[in-house]
Amino acid sequence: SVLRFFHASVFWAGVMKNPKPDLAYEYIRKRILSGEYPAGHPLLTEQLSEAIGVSRTPVGEALIKLQADGLVTIKPRLGASVRSLDLNEFCELCDMRLALESHAAGRAAAHRTEAELNEIQQALESMRGMSEEVMANEDVATRAEIQQRLNLEDIRFHIAIMSAAKNEIMKKEILRLHLINRVLAGPSMMNLPHLSKAESDANQRLVMASHQQIFDAILQRDSQAARAAMEKHIEDIVKKSVARIRPKVEAASRQLSPEELAYLG
Repeated sequence: SVLRFFHASVFWAGVMKNPKPDLAYEYIRKRILSGEYPAGHPLLTEQLSEAIGVSRTPVGEALIKLQADGLVTIKPRLGASVRSLDLNEFCELCDMRLALESHAAGRAAAHRTEAELNEIQQALESMRGMSEEVMANEDVATRAEIQQRLNLEDIRFHIAIMSAAKNEIMKKEILRLHLINRVLAGPSMMNLPHLSKAESDANQRLVMASHQQIFDAILQRDSQAARAAMEKHIEDIVKKSVARIRPKVEAASRQLSPEELAYLG
């Protein structure tokens, strides 16, 4: 009918109206999450529009969307930059993630289906296999490559638990907090250059044991144990993240001494 054709035309016109903001959004988001654009990095509209091959308008729209995601800060007259927080703000954000994700684990234990349990278990088994690969390998570059894949399975494990909790609003907020944490704290703590292989392998075992405890509690439908296991797991992540970003924050906020100011003239 004419009416059906009209509605279809309006729908596709909306979809095809301007795909460029999505192109700009994905371009900038990818570089923020990869660490190419670190916390505090300026996001200049003119430079980005040239790099992406679009006008300034879709770049501006993408930056507004990324601000809503919590990844970008836009200030009047100063422009946009990758989000950065002081240590207190970061800790408050981590507290919120800890509370929500622990609650989600408890809900998952109570409400999960067998299919959802299988999805959590599959991610856990993939993590276990990759963790063993990391520990069995001596080559630093190979270990790092396997670790990247392991990190993705770790994320899949957490997402499967959030899905089993059956609260979409909570899931979206936890995912948003995950992204912000990833931008501010940087790569996973599990395979960083400052750790020896023995230290890294020991940490791998602890992390896998932590994930196993969470899974076992969900398997047994023990909401209290699932909440406690997830809380301990997130607390460990937060502790390592704070230890990592504290030197950066302190270096950025340190005031110049009178001697240094005199030297600058």
